[in-house]
Amino acid sequence: MLTNKRILVLMILVLGLALVLTGCGGDNKATSTGEKVIKIGFIGPLTGDVKTFGESTKNGFLLALEQAGNKVGDYKIEYVTADDRNDATEAVNVATKLIAEDRVKAIVGSVTSKTTIAASQLANDNKVVMISGTGTSPKVTVDNDKRKDFIFRACFIDPFQGTVAAKFATETLKAKTAAILYDQGNDYTIGLSNFFKEQFTKNGGQILAMEAYAQGDVDFSAVLTNIAKQKPDILYLPDYYQKVSLIGKQAREKGINAIFLGGDGWDSTELDYKTMEGGYFTSHYSPDDPRPEVKTWVDSYKNKYNAVPDAFATLGYDATNLLLNAIKTANSDDPAKIKDALQASKEFAAVTGKLTFDKDGNPIKPAVILQIKDGKQSYVTTVTP
Repeated sequence: MLTNKRILVLMILVLGLALVLTGCGGDNKATSTGEKVIKIGFIGPLTGDVKTFGESTKNGFLLALEQAGNKVGDYKIEYVTADDRNDATEAVNVATKLIAEDRVKAIVGSVTSKTTIAASQLANDNKVVMISGTGTSPKVTVDNDKRKDFIFRACFIDPFQGTVAAKFATETLKAKTAAILYDQGNDYTIGLSNFFKEQFTKNGGQILAMEAYAQGDVDFSAVLTNIAKQKPDILYLPDYYQKVSLIGKQAREKGINAIFLGGDGWDSTELDYKTMEGGYFTSHYSPDDPRPEVKTWVDSYKNKYNAVPDAFATLGYDATNLLLNAIKTANSDDPAKIKDALQASKEFAAVTGKLTFDKDGNPIKPAVILQIKDGKQSYVTTVTP
């Protein structure tokens, strides 16, 4: 008969053995039935100032996993989601947990450029694959001229988006002058502003004002009063929907009649559609696109979430499917092999267009121009690279 002391010693030995086996299982975690498991993380702003972006992206992520049967190749998929609150420090914190504690082999996310840039460096340093659906800043995959080999994205980058907006302004809207307002602490808005300015000027346009503000600013009276006096044809607002709505409302109150123009950060059901009526923005897809891939996707999303998918949901879906395809192609949970398979992706049939990665992990793909018309988004045109 075992004494209490011997029972305690035996329990400690068993627990120790279990911990050793857990830590020494190599890359291939297995279920009780012997099925191999791969862990995938998701990072996005599920709360905070751009929570609709995170919610949509997460919906796309989960729908892609569901359609795959939560399995890819020989692996059962387990996923862990994390909320970065659209804060760069928090993005690093949750990425650290996903990598060190949850031991994910790949991450889908984050959503905004500032959080994706912060988390991507950590993922790359730890050789964990990361693919963002919507982080458009060039710094996501390349920083200080150095390629982050394990980092990819499913969206086009800011140089292309800013250039497309400027060309549309001068060539289609026939604009001669423009004013720009941007968040001085956000790589996304800085990049779009600079590339818009460069192309707009190159096309013969004149930038009458380029004004910076801080993320927490809510009163834009001073700069808008000055812009109102100059009467620009275009007011370029490359920020997220909440800030754009606020600035747009104050601009109209100041008597600014310029056409509003912006980037994909406008794409939210919480944009002030009444204020932004008549404005245009660059985006990644339109649910009105007649391609069969788009119709199938929109129908699937509507059936699941009873809503029309925005660009964030769509790019989250594309990013997840790109990752799953790479895991299947590599037939491995080794991040290095998954990374190589992703880089080799050619003409992948994504919802947002056939996609091939360039050397920097950026997709070569088209952009669309959408207009806020009659209280909703209306497809205008598609612009190819």
